[in-house]
Amino acid sequence: MRHRSLRTARQRIIGGLSVGLLATLGLAVPAAAHAPRTTEATAPASAPASASKAASGEGSALTPPMGFNNWNSTHCRAEFNEAMVEGIADIFVAKGLKDAGYQYVNLDDCWALPQRDADGKLVPDPARFPNGIKAVADYVHSKGLKLGIYTSAGTKTCDRAGFPGALGHERSDAQQFADWGIDYLKYDNCNNQGVDAKQRYPAMRDALKAASETTGRPIVYSICEWGQNKPWEWAADVGHLWRTTGDISDSWGSMLSIAKQNLPLAPYARPGHWNDPDMLEVGNGGMTDTEYRSHFSLWSVMAAPLLIGTDLRKATPETYQILGNREVIAVDQDPLGKQGSVVSSEGGRWVIAKQLADGSRAVALFNETDRARHIATTAAAVGLDHAPAYRLRDLWRHQDYNTAGAVTATVPAHGTVLYRISPDRRWASYPPAVELGGEGASLTEAGATAQVDTVLTDLGRTPARRVAVRLTGPEGWRIRAVSPTRAGSLPTGKKLTTRWRITAPADAEPGAYDLTAGADYRSPSGAKATARLVSTVHVVVPPPSGTSYASDLPWLSALNGWGPVEKDTSVGESAAGDGHPITLGGTVHARGLGVHAPSEVTYYTGGRCTAFTARVGVDDEEGAAGTVAFEVWADDTKVASTEALTNTDAAKAVTAAIAGAKTVRLVVTDGGDGVTSDHGDWADAAFRC
Repeated sequence: MRHRSLRTARQRIIGGLSVGLLATLGLAVPAAAHAPRTTEATAPASAPASASKAASGEGSALTPPMGFNNWNSTHCRAEFNEAMVEGIADIFVAKGLKDAGYQYVNLDDCWALPQRDADGKLVPDPARFPNGIKAVADYVHSKGLKLGIYTSAGTKTCDRAGFPGALGHERSDAQQFADWGIDYLKYDNCNNQGVDAKQRYPAMRDALKAASETTGRPIVYSICEWGQNKPWEWAADVGHLWRTTGDISDSWGSMLSIAKQNLPLAPYARPGHWNDPDMLEVGNGGMTDTEYRSHFSLWSVMAAPLLIGTDLRKATPETYQILGNREVIAVDQDPLGKQGSVVSSEGGRWVIAKQLADGSRAVALFNETDRARHIATTAAAVGLDHAPAYRLRDLWRHQDYNTAGAVTATVPAHGTVLYRISPDRRWASYPPAVELGGEGASLTEAGATAQVDTVLTDLGRTPARRVAVRLTGPEGWRIRAVSPTRAGSLPTGKKLTTRWRITAPADAEPGAYDLTAGADYRSPSGAKATARLVSTVHVVVPPPSGTSYASDLPWLSALNGWGPVEKDTSVGESAAGDGHPITLGGTVHARGLGVHAPSEVTYYTGGRCTAFTARVGVDDEEGAAGTVAFEVWADDTKVASTEALTNTDAAKAVTAAIAGAKTVRLVVTDGGDGVTSDHGDWADAAFRC
């Protein structure tokens, strides 16, 4: 699906052919006698019998597919064309992505003309693909790579231009794809005329199988029905992978929401059959590199398809470093084919463990909160048998340690530490694992002095020796230690706690600033080791006395399920500033916040405010589709909430007592029914201080 919410797609599903007419068609396909276009190569008359099983797709996608899809970076813009696609194939080879495991170069929507030809065949857009799709496939194959293509299980595809869908044309279209040398089909869900998914998707499976048997080339089948019909329960004998959620967008809130929807589905994944939480957004600019590492780590531990969604011609070295991390890729591509399972998730501190073919475990310590958090588990808790010690491999730092069994880290806000832990007779040759954590102020006002503690803990079976810690900050910040920064030796479980005084410059602008803690130490054999933690301190400004609209105050953080949080408008589409007047029940509100669930907007109130008020509901622009619920949190206490609201409900008045709270969080959830056009408005939102 291509759109911010299901609303747009549902409108398209209603359009086009009537259900009655489609029933009359009986999902029939055009006669197979239509000859392929003379501009495209035809299929061989027959394929060797030995190729029949492979051509059916059996044995394909035994690990999650890896590759590229253009949609997240180009959508339907003119830059999506033959030169781009072939250029991506070149980059796969030149940048080592092919060697790292990426193999599919996939075309998304808009590759065809809006109308079929006189024989009912699909016609590649000659402006985008002047040499045809077969020529592009040949080029991609010449690089040792594979080509994918897109269509929809409906009368038209999802783009507004309405390109031809495959409903009623399954056999003909599948044969064209096979004739062109296509290796992968993404089959979307728009304009499906209400035909049950369990009819539509097997029809294309059977068509692909029949077409592939004429060429001997299997086609991986990607079912993209957005999880609407719980495909994980029925699609294992239909496709190789199935979308479990709506579309991802390039935002922390969207990525987080989709990961949470996909994580519980671990029992359904296995070789050749994968849960698909949608394509990667790594490198598209809407998240930080820390958040993109979390995105990539989570997709890998979930055994998700890894389809690059950024334009690699413009990618930064940091993006290539994330996408090319072979140790993380190995977790995703592990041949055992297990999806990671949640061990714990209390307070947004996630432990996700994945069993690997060699008996080790990949363990993701994922921090969804907006401040550094201690996250801990043990070798036993992730399923390993007892051993005197274990090898602990940090897959982002590419370093080995020994641990007595603890799998622990202080994880930066929105960060993920990804370990591989296993019994290893050589454990004593690795330096001891340590946890470098921090405690104390995460908020300070300009010119004020705050206190921060660093805590270094030995987690290893061996002692850490000659330990030294340090803390640095931005230029102009004053940082000094007021307790010891060194220790001769830290045995297993022992800590070195250092207290620091930090002072932001008097002219520091409000915003987030990084403090970097570091530790140097040695193993008993004298080998050097280091630890590092980046934490964030916000320079804040107290709200003024009196009543202030929320849209006039700076927020500490703003997370949104789609697009940015908007001030004084609805959330609109995915770009900033594209919202509409906030409208609830026909009443337009000049002030407020427009959000899309799941959303969380946090304000600094510094203990100086007494009340928060707003009128809340689903914006009128969403029809009757959206369902949301609103919550107000004063520090860590929920002080106000609503039941689930739809567009048919009148706006609700919310009043929350927030006296003494340093921060206030405005939270919007999906109302318990999943994310569907969930545009929530905090109309007339105001603080009394």
